[in-house]
Amino acid sequence: MIGSKWGNGRVCFSAAANFVGSGVLGTVGVVTLKQVKHRRELLFASLPALFALHQFIEGFVWLGLDGNLSLKVAHNAGAAFVLYAQGLLPFLIPLSVVLFEPTATRRRKMLPFVALGLGLTLFMLWGLAAYPLQVYEQHNSIVYVNQATNQTWVAVLYVIATCGSLFFSGIEDMVIFGGANLGILLITMAVKRYAFTSVWCAYAAVASIIICVYFLRSGRHRPYLYAEATQATG
Repeated sequence: MIGSKWGNGRVCFSAAANFVGSGVLGTVGVVTLKQVKHRRELLFASLPALFALHQFIEGFVWLGLDGNLSLKVAHNAGAAFVLYAQGLLPFLIPLSVVLFEPTATRRRKMLPFVALGLGLTLFMLWGLAAYPLQVYEQHNSIVYVNQATNQTWVAVLYVIATCGSLFFSGIEDMVIFGGANLGILLITMAVKRYAFTSVWCAYAAVASIIICVYFLRSGRHRPYLYAEATQATG
């Protein structure tokens, strides 16, 4: 189901904002991926580029809601956006952190978040397949509504899955990234709960610049000796 409540005065969120943001984050993503020195770093280093693609897709949702594209295109783009945001991110983020973490002891502590993320991903994918998706604009933000996934308990588990493992990392920038995402999640839930998926993904994409900065700064310390790092650090 697609609806539009667009009116004059929208500034903060629009197709143009998504496309420009996607271009900037795409550049950040390329820079980050060029710093990869080990295959275990690849998934985590891909997050900025994936967020860039994600924002690009939402640009087409805006175009559909504005009437510049067909409603079918808008709905399909919205489904793709939600598939990544709700169906994949809860698993991809903790998995990427576990793969990147050099210390086996800390990796074991992160595994419950990977398991939680996998379970949540399976539930989300079922919900997105079993129930129709509603997409519409409200207060300059896009709202994505699915009867199964738009539940408070799902939101709480989503926060735990996407942020929890980061706080167990021995890498300071990982913890900073986790803190930034947790703060953004909580603020978004408090201020724009109705548009949680769209708004959080936009700000989390910006926060992913922290990942790029880390890769640029840590070149002399990577790649980590994953086979030898068996003791907790810090």
